[in-house]
Amino acid sequence: MFGDEFYQELVIHLMIMGIFAMSLDLLIGYTGLVSFGHAAFFGLSGYMLAIITPETEPVSIWIALPFCLLVTALAALIIGWFSVRTSGIYFIMITLAFAQMFYYYFNENQNFGGSDGIFIFHKPTIFIGNIQILDLNNPLSFYYFVLVSLIASYLILFVVLKAPFGQVIRGILANETRTRALGFNTHNFKLVSFIIGGTLAGFAGFLEAVAGGIMSPAHLSWHESGTIMMVVILGGMGTLYGPVLGAFIMGFLQDYLQEIWSAHWLLLLGIFIIVIVLFLPKGIAGLFSQLSPKKSDKK
Repeated sequence: MFGDEFYQELVIHLMIMGIFAMSLDLLIGYTGLVSFGHAAFFGLSGYMLAIITPETEPVSIWIALPFCLLVTALAALIIGWFSVRTSGIYFIMITLAFAQMFYYYFNENQNFGGSDGIFIFHKPTIFIGNIQILDLNNPLSFYYFVLVSLIASYLILFVVLKAPFGQVIRGILANETRTRALGFNTHNFKLVSFIIGGTLAGFAGFLEAVAGGIMSPAHLSWHESGTIMMVVILGGMGTLYGPVLGAFIMGFLQDYLQEIWSAHWLLLLGIFIIVIVLFLPKGIAGLFSQLSPKKSDKK
């Protein structure tokens, strides 16, 4: 199955969605920041790649990737500076409002293709000196590039969460008032977490733009934010592997449901999500945790 071109492209897309979902899980599952505008960073980075890539020749990844991530991080800093001062429904509404501002800007701006989107005509090149390290135009090479990116993203977040910084944001999630009373500036910690999550979402958007060769306003919309939030909930919030697992389950389930009931597959998907939320509130990862033997059982 995975040798087929369609399924190879599907797995690439799902790995990218796994990175995107992990970035949101850092906010929701570890910091307690429910962002409904996370797609803004995903789409913005893709648009930046389209802007910096000439129509006549490819751009070096050593230029394109830092540029896209820098712009995304700056956007996350600005949005986060306003957003993390609030909480609850107000935080949700501010992040959603910023995302919709980006959406309408690119949707109405014909310089960026308007509602049709903008094409990326060439994949970035990866050279060190005159030596080509990797050819992203080769489907198999790009597959492994995305796979390595997924593993690297997981490891980076793993290290961040094991560091003292990770312990503090877990404390904010559990009890922000107590964490603040211990002397930690919770605003700054939440802001840094927001920037990290936004930048990682931008990395996912960069990969999606490279993979698809097009970036449209739909990538910035609240629908995209809602979809990736469902992926995180399905996989299991507060786990690193859960969102990746959720991305693959959601992706293959969509593909399967479209085959068996193409007219109303969204109805079946909705029922499945409702069942998971009702009976597995900790997601698929939570189910695995329940089924795995506890340390006390081994004694």
